[in-house]
Amino acid sequence: MKRNIVIATLTAAALATGGTVAAFAAGDDEAAATQRQTNTSAHAAADRDDDATEDRTAVRGADVTAAEAIAAALKHTPGTAVSADLDDDGADAWKVSVVKGDGTEYDVRIAPDSGKVLGAQRDTDDDHDGDDRAELAAVKGAKTDAREAALAAAHQGTVTEVGIDDDNGTVAWSAETVKGDSHGEWNVSLDTGKVTQERDDDGDDA
Repeated sequence: MKRNIVIATLTAAALATGGTVAAFAAGDDEAAATQRQTNTSAHAAADRDDDATEDRTAVRGADVTAAEAIAAALKHTPGTAVSADLDDDGADAWKVSVVKGDGTEYDVRIAPDSGKVLGAQRDTDDDHDGDDRAELAAVKGAKTDAREAALAAAHQGTVTEVGIDDDNGTVAWSAETVKGDSHGEWNVSLDTGKVTQERDDDGDDA
């Protein structure tokens, strides 16, 4: 009888110890998950700070707005504008991507201080052909074009980039703005032109 009592006691002690280990393990997993989330948020914040710094650099000396650059590019090279952005290197030029009906794309460079067309070059990269046609198809029949999207987003700050975004399953115009020290990312509806703040994958506002 004593032997059975000893065995039962040892078994209970082992279970208790195992439960404690399991509790510690669960705690470690939760702590690790929390740390990963913290690191992800920190990286996202750092990326936004970098974007804001780049945007502030880009808009210096850029008297021509995104909407004006798009209009100038389309006057020079008729087609459908699918994106426009300021070069990262000190706003050397606006680069507006224009896709023609046959799917060929041209990069039109616009002087950021005068709006003058600096040149237009056909994009001969075969890897981009499918993307160009997809973007053209996405905006076909849209009530809001790239210029109008840039105008809508300009209410949130100075637009530094506008293009097509379908990352969240809904195709919309995506615009980036800078206002003071703040960097903003926005979605502009193809149908209504309504501007909403873009969200990160973790659900935080961009």
